[in-house]
Formats: sequence, structure tokens, C-alpha cells
Amino acid sequence: MSEPLTSAQLFDSHGERLRLCWLAGREGADAVIPFPAREAADQRLVDYLNPGRPHPIQVIGHAEHAYMASLDAGTRHGWLASVFATRPAMLILSDDLEPGTELREMADATMTPLLGTPLEALRVLEYLQYQLEGLAAESEILHGVFIEVLGIGVLLTGLSGAGKSELALELINRGHRLIADDAAQFTCRTPGVIIGTCPPLLRDFLEVRGLGILNIRAMFGDNALLTSKRLRLIIRLDVSTEKLSDESARLDGGHQLRNIQGVEIPQLNVPVAPGRNLAVIIEAAVRNHLLSRSGYNAAEDFSERQRRLMTGKES
Repeated sequence: MSEPLTSAQLFDSHGERLRLCWLAGREGADAVIPFPAREAADQRLVDYLNPGRPHPIQVIGHAEHAYMASLDAGTRHGWLASVFATRPAMLILSDDLEPGTELREMADATMTPLLGTPLEALRVLEYLQYQLEGLAAESEILHGVFIEVLGIGVLLTGLSGAGKSELALELINRGHRLIADDAAQFTCRTPGVIIGTCPPLLRDFLEVRGLGILNIRAMFGDNALLTSKRLRLIIRLDVSTEKLSDESARLDGGHQLRNIQGVEIPQLNVPVAPGRNLAVIIEAAVRNHLLSRSGYNAAEDFSERQRRLMTGKES
């Protein structure tokens, strides 16, 4: 994780969405929430309350609340003591459940943030898992423009001056959506899935040579932007004058695989030359990629048709 996260920051960032309120333990608001190590067997940051398998953020739902209520006073006190002995970073009481005096007092005594919400436990759990657990994963900054084209995340790369931003601007004008310009941040949140986001400082902006910094949200509206997207395809704009001489490269466009965070992502090299309509070419490349994902390969289809013609088996 690039920066530490405190309970106060979590409340400020997600409190309105989750309708959180402070119940106790506000003195621990500035304590850093520890993220599980990547090599840990269980890397979950958020889970239901369980002193036997403690996680930094623990949610108390109807089942956990009912269990505490079923215990006699002495047993409940000992059980709650074991909960706080694991030093949770935060407890969240869902469904507008009543915390009770004992839970409040222990949270205050141990400076453990205790928050409440009217939302159901599962909804809180799933939201925080999605929003926060990706922060614990290692990320990689890649130079280029990350944009959604025809529903999939495409990273446009290439040397400086290749025309990436100009191409992105034309694609946005054609109805596609910008995610990040210049430096997109990619994270492997789940096995085989790379999610790209935009650093906060660069959000909404696109730099185009000759025009300077453009605010895409102000120019095109909210629908022209996305906050994140799964990376499916990398297209490298090639400004070299060398032509593709290999016959197979001519047939399939010179497809390669690029390793991003341990995941192989298809990469296509597209030559840049005067007079080429790159926006149309990129759209065609994405459509062809979608076809290949569905099992159709135009190069193989053409080769098979050529083979049948040469062998006299063409019907």
C-alpha cells in the first residue's frame, strides 16, 4: 500500500456512502489500519467478527450480535475481552443494531473505533472488500493513455510524440471513455485480473500537444470518464519506419503478450504513418480482439481458406 490508512480517513472517505456514525473509540481514529501481508495465508482486510480468525476490520451482523446476546454476563465479558485482545483496527455494527454498554466501554477503553450503520452486514462487507482490499496489493504505474473502447480497457502506449493523447481525444469524441492519461496505475486485485485506475492528481485531465491541459469532464461531461477498468488489451503506437517483414506478423498484426503484475496481457503494435485513421484502426483492433476472445481468428481462417484453395479442396 502506498500510503497508510486510518480509521478517520476511512470514515471521511466512505462514511457517507455507508451511512456510518461513531459509537465509541474515537480516540483511536488516527491509528493506522494494518494491511495483511501479501504472503499471509488469509489476506482479507474485512470480515465478520471472529476472535479466532481476527481481521483488521470486523463487521458485527445479526448472527454475531445474537451470539453475544445469548451469552451470560460473565461469559460475554470474557468473549468480548478476547475480541479486543486481538487488537482489531475497527469494529462496524450493522443493521442499526444496539451496541450495548459493555461493547461501548471496551471500545473506549482500548481506543478501538466502533462505528454503526443502518445497512445490512453483507452489503457493508462487500463494499469495503471491494474498495479497500485492492489498496493492499502492489501496483504498477505504466506510461500511456488508459481508455475504454467498445466496453474493454485498452492501454495506448508508445514513445513520447507518437500521438497517444491526440488519438485518445479523437476516441473520446467518438463516444469512448477516458480512465487515465500519461500514468495509469495497475493492480492485480484478484488472480488473472488487472484493474487500471487514475492517480487522483491526474483525474479528469488529458494533455494534448498544442492545446495543453484539457478537462475532459468539463468538456464532454461525466459520461466521458471512468474511474477504473479491467485491462484487456495493450496497443503500442509504433513510429518506426521499419515494415513488418515476417509473414505471420502480416497476418496477425504481430500480436505479443506483455506481463503486467504476473498476468499476460495481449499487445498489438500499430504502425503510425501520415494519412492513417488511427481511431478507426483502434476500434477495428478492439473488435478483432473481441472476436478472438470468442474463439474466432481471422488469420487462421484466411490461412485455412488459402490452404484449401491450393489443395483444390475449396468448395
